[in-house]
Amino acid sequence: MMSIVTKTGDNGTTGLLGGSRVSKASPRIHACGSIDELNATLGPVLVEKNIPQRLREQLTHLQHLLFRVGADIATPIPLSRGTTRVGPKETEQLEEWIKDMEAALPPLTAFILPGGSTVGALLHLARTACRCTERHIVELEEKEEINPELLRFVNRLSDYFFLAARTANSVIGKEEIRVDYTSL
Repeated sequence: MMSIVTKTGDNGTTGLLGGSRVSKASPRIHACGSIDELNATLGPVLVEKNIPQRLREQLTHLQHLLFRVGADIATPIPLSRGTTRVGPKETEQLEEWIKDMEAALPPLTAFILPGGSTVGALLHLARTACRCTERHIVELEEKEEINPELLRFVNRLSDYFFLAARTANSVIGKEEIRVDYTSL
């Protein structure tokens, strides 16, 4: 059994898939770390008892998929090293889920505050973590070649989390709180 303690990162570097080492402050590692944080935000959602079953299944699938996204980011182009890159199929799946949720929800006519149910609030937190991840991936893409599908996928993923929060609140029976600019 290999220990979690390798001591190889004690000098401020970490290994990428393919064997190269980079600074832990590199844009690639920021993007990988953001994916990890995003995945971790889904844990508290999935332990909630009142999460709609369809969302539970989708979010569980997404947790596994986010590991593949992380591996994709951690594998510099043109290396593959057995990494399965994120492709259009994954983005299209998100778009299908988005379409289904939009059809089942009342149209949005105002900005809403993050919240509602615990599940809804946590999914809004996942949405904001996803937007942060997207910014890190954009920063990486400006400096190095990456899989172009990553940006499309992560952009759709934040839309998915927004609608998942709305869906959870709707199914649980919690009203969305509209932003009231006049009381500010």
